[in-house]
Amino acid sequence: MSGLLFIVAAPSGAGKTTLVHRLLAQKPDIALSISCTTRAPRPNEVDGRDYHFLDAARFQRMIEAGDFLEWAQVHGNFYGTSRRFIEDARDTGRDVLLEIDWQGAAQVRKVFPDAIGVFILPPSLDALAARLHDRASDSADVIARRLAAAREEMRHAGDFSYVIINDDLDAALAQFVSIVEAARLEFLNQKKRHPDLFHHLISA
Repeated sequence: MSGLLFIVAAPSGAGKTTLVHRLLAQKPDIALSISCTTRAPRPNEVDGRDYHFLDAARFQRMIEAGDFLEWAQVHGNFYGTSRRFIEDARDTGRDVLLEIDWQGAAQVRKVFPDAIGVFILPPSLDALAARLHDRASDSADVIARRLAAAREEMRHAGDFSYVIINDDLDAALAQFVSIVEAARLEFLNQKKRHPDLFHHLISA
């Protein structure tokens, strides 16, 4: 039995991480794939919980060893996804959620075409800019680069099966939960999770 793979992308500041953490609080049976990165931790970020923080030399060695399902350079830093973690979790039947950018999502879909894509949009560019400023963790130059990148990132929302507009956090979370529940109820996914029941009720 293979678990589902959810890939979630958004421009920086759209609220992706907050939504993911709240979803996982409601759905603790979903495994979160922790990405590796060469960027420095933000305040309150913990190694192994938010990211695996690596130096550039170790990241390069992992690329050469083929340890990453996907990797990319974003805003001057490298990010990568552990291939083994996702494969092992899915092989045990556990659903996995992967926070990623659109470039990484495209790479993942080549390996796992059954992945379920969710893109999170802000209600407006002004709201996105305000959220980035409210973080108080990036310089004005970094915020300007993130806003410029956001325009390009949001052009790829159509590559994803589902889009959530994160205007109201509670409403966005409810929509996120609905996507997960609907995916689990698809015929083929239900059949994989309950093979004996389907054989008895349908195939017999």
